Amino acid sequence: MELLLDNIIFSLQKAGGISVVWKEHLKRLSGYNCKFIEYNNAKDNLFRQELDIPVSQIIQLSSAYLPIKRYLNPTVDCSEDVLFHSSYYRIVKGARNVTTVHDFTYEYYVRGIKQKIHSWQKKQAILYSDKIICVSQNTRDDLLRFLPEVNPDKLEVVYNGVDEIFCTLSVNKRVDNLPYEKEEYFLFVGDRFALYKQFDLAISVAKRTKKPLVVVGKPLVEVEKMKLKGVEYKVLSGVSSAVLNILYNNAFCLLYPSLYEGFGIPVIEAQKAGCPVIAGANSSISEVIGTGGIALDKLDVDNIIDAMTVLDRGKYRNEVINLGFENAKRFSWDKTYDQTNNIYKSLI
Repeated sequence: MELLLDNIIFSLQKAGGISVVWKEHLKRLSGYNCKFIEYNNAKDNLFRQELDIPVSQIIQLSSAYLPIKRYLNPTVDCSEDVLFHSSYYRIVKGARNVTTVHDFTYEYYVRGIKQKIHSWQKKQAILYSDKIICVSQNTRDDLLRFLPEVNPDKLEVVYNGVDEIFCTLSVNKRVDNLPYEKEEYFLFVGDRFALYKQFDLAISVAKRTKKPLVVVGKPLVEVEKMKLKGVEYKVLSGVSSAVLNILYNNAFCLLYPSLYEGFGIPVIEAQKAGCPVIAGANSSISEVIGTGGIALDKLDVDNIIDAMTVLDRGKYRNEVINLGFENAKRFSWDKTYDQTNNIYKSLI
């Protein structure tokens, strides 16, 4: 059987959580006759650059008109002897299809034509797939809430993993151009532009505590610079996993105030690196963070500052860190791949 994989996510984002998931999956693929559908701008993706895929296995397509093409299923001659797995909600009719569902942020937090098109595409992929991978139990529950007509027997929960590069460092390393001492700053990692990520809350915490804020993500836009007036901060873009691990090792904590996540990879990265996590007890975060983090029922400035105050106590801090280590052991990309591979085998 031929395994046909759709690398479109590498053309839709230069970095990002879904690109990480797809990269880690492709790194481990073995034992299959594989072909990859790929657009020529995929080379700009930071995670695609880490993969060595033979040119002979790539079906190269033009990225012209990609804003339209992304919503169209690939035109490929297929039969039931082909197993098709897309990185982002596409199917091939005639093949056996596997779809990975990451979250329902569009359904909860986006409105207008963008939401309608995305939800339509996702629904078509789910309905026409032979197996649907959900990255958390919460994502599975959301799927059945929004699409109750889907056969639950098609759904499989396969948790994301965490890179082995995240670990505690025996030697205290520093990041260039970052002047802060160990545990002097707190960390915000990820997308800031979706309102449910609550970056404004992190800014408010920095203003109240006077603690430096280190942000890992895209460069600031002008409105953010205005909001950050009076805050001591640093923004780091294009950060490698090795540098991110140093940041986790040296941070006082990771503040992850998102109201909704399909999984929440930074939570596990931080725990594995020995960085305490303060997050909300919501969506998938509740099942992912375990007892190894501080999960708040109410995410507001006062509760976060109270959590930081308690976290400043040595004995309690060590307990949180050690529980985080134990929790992170539940997740690995090898385990994610093995479970995905078993789903492939069930369809062959």
